Amino acid sequence: MKQLISLKNICRSYQNGEQELQVLKNINLEIGEGEFVAIMGPSGSGKSTLMNTIGMLDTPTSGEYYLEGQEVARLGEKQLAQVRNQQIGFVFQQFFLLSKMDAVQNVELPLIYAGVPAAQRRKLAEEYLSKVELTDRIHHLPSELSGGQKQRVAIARALVNDPSIILADEPTGALDTKTGSQIMELLVELNEEGKTIIMVTHEPEIAAYAKRQIVIRDGVISSDSARLEGKEN
Repeated sequence: MKQLISLKNICRSYQNGEQELQVLKNINLEIGEGEFVAIMGPSGSGKSTLMNTIGMLDTPTSGEYYLEGQEVARLGEKQLAQVRNQQIGFVFQQFFLLSKMDAVQNVELPLIYAGVPAAQRRKLAEEYLSKVELTDRIHHLPSELSGGQKQRVAIARALVNDPSIILADEPTGALDTKTGSQIMELLVELNEEGKTIIMVTHEPEIAAYAKRQIVIRDGVISSDSARLEGKEN
């Protein structure tokens, strides 16, 4: 398995008045291409900070982060933005769709930042909305969509630039159980197609869909279990 992500002695601390709050403490982690990883842990454990570090939305205080062999710290702001846009797709619990744009326009957004021509943007956006089974909702505003449909739009948006990594932060947190299961089955399908998926969740039944489960407590990795198979029936 080709190594995709390598974190070496990653620390992240924040200044809280006169106190320094250590959120991540010497994290060492390697994730291979095509893995499906769940990062678990109680509130305040550092799991979201770890996710944001992997997604280059947060900068470590110390340590080294390599993405496909390239040290992230050596990238300038413009290069970082380009890597985030082209190599990483983000899926969030609250969807973060623009309310005045319909589904297809929301999916087009990463393509606009990537400089893709308008006609090609529309074609790709429609293609990926079809992939998540929303062909009949492409011109609906977010307010006209259910929670599950909003998350499918968000997944289509995350996929449209064909990134190698999907980062999903509590992707089922705002959904009912049945809809959450449908979203997880979609993520499993994407993983089977070769996407590397890294997901933060606090729900064991959601983490069970992943092939590898990492538990983080008090800023350190307390367990890391790779499983031969994904969700058990």
